[in-house]
Amino acid sequence: MAKLTMKNASGKSASSVELPDDFFGIVPNIAVMHQVVTAQLAHRRAGTQSTKGRAEVSGGGKKPFSQKGTGNARQGSIRAPHFSGGAVTLGPTPRKYGQRTPKKMVQLALRSALSDRTKDGKVVVVDAWSFDKPSAKAGAAALAALGTSGKVLVVVKSATSDAAKSMRNLGNVHVVLTSELNAYDVLCSDWVVFSQDSLPVVNGGAK
Repeated sequence: MAKLTMKNASGKSASSVELPDDFFGIVPNIAVMHQVVTAQLAHRRAGTQSTKGRAEVSGGGKKPFSQKGTGNARQGSIRAPHFSGGAVTLGPTPRKYGQRTPKKMVQLALRSALSDRTKDGKVVVVDAWSFDKPSAKAGAAALAALGTSGKVLVVVKSATSDAAKSMRNLGNVHVVLTSELNAYDVLCSDWVVFSQDSLPVVNGGAK
């Protein structure tokens, strides 16, 4: 297991912590990360775009004018695509964009993303958050003391903890539970911050 210097909430070194190699020490699989993130973004698409075909446009029950004698090209219905207010040819219809992704592939993508951040020195482990009460100012100060910058992903054990409430409204911070941790959020963040009790374990659950 790889060892990492654990810090306290004030940013000072507290002790060392061993990170499981299964999550933080593998060779990142770029192809799997790309496929999983693509599937995750596709799943977020609403797929509600819709246009009307000839059978759905109202009107057009009779010929717009006589077949002959008008000097115009013959027409059968005002629902035709070339008429104003007519149908749309080959237009989009509601559909699902979700892709089936095997669970083992999702787990490998997450482990690859965490290992990549660990290799770059962008993973921080805090022994415990010490917030007397929820405070966004205190949350921002704690992250600054840890030396983080840019987009920060904070992994917590409980969504109702003072740490989660203190950081969830910060503009550059995204707070997730250990069970919600995914490759996309890790790759979109410059830093990943864990507390000791929110570190993932080998069996995939939270401590």
